Amino acid sequence: MAISEFSKAYREKMFPGYESQLLVTDPEFIERFDNFAFDEVINQPGQALDDHTRWMVIMATLIGCQGIDAFRVMAPAALNFDVTPVELKEIVYQAVAYLGIGRVLPFLDAVNAALKEKGVRLPLKGQATTTMENRRQAGTQAQVDIFGEDMRDFWRSGPEESRHINCWLADNCFGDYYTRTGLDCRQRELITFCFLAAQGGCEPQLTAHAAGNMAVGNDKALLIRTVSAMVPFIGYPRCLNALRCVNDAAR
Repeated sequence: MAISEFSKAYREKMFPGYESQLLVTDPEFIERFDNFAFDEVINQPGQALDDHTRWMVIMATLIGCQGIDAFRVMAPAALNFDVTPVELKEIVYQAVAYLGIGRVLPFLDAVNAALKEKGVRLPLKGQATTTMENRRQAGTQAQVDIFGEDMRDFWRSGPEESRHINCWLADNCFGDYYTRTGLDCRQRELITFCFLAAQGGCEPQLTAHAAGNMAVGNDKALLIRTVSAMVPFIGYPRCLNALRCVNDAAR
């Protein structure tokens, strides 16, 4: 076996004392995967992410691609790299707006199981800052803060028969989720970028949120580093599509 010392040390921090069965059943595969995912990708010159951001990206990416088995495995590792219980929960909650509860419920169950295993008492402290009465206004303000003043009246725009969905984007997607504490606006935009890139087929929204990321301070270089971190978990086609969207948004 020729797993690098860096990769071995990184895996030990992810899973202290754990020896993967794949070392026995699939040694050639795990040698190449671990050396790539947990050494080459992390140490690629110019592509560094701090560990905290990298693990938020990984967890959001696994939700986006529906990698529930990998998510269950990686959730304790994320906690070991100082992603807090609140942050992990907030990543899962926000995913509902972009993937729907039908695809996110297994991940909520997985987070709860991981937190209970760590001895974390549930429920966590609430992070909501809006009420049912002010969520639309607060959501609209969040849209304006990210995408600009043109979003001020977006909630009441469009054909009458579908206008309610634009209103829901304001009060539900942004008013219910983006206004929560636990993650700041830059972090929420970054994980949204990951949700969209990882699920594929959302390139118009991905381009828009790449622009939104840049508007709140997540520049093109950070988005490229984020896509680089996603490669081992979602593969090349969706990452290349994401790069195209980043480049389109930066024009």
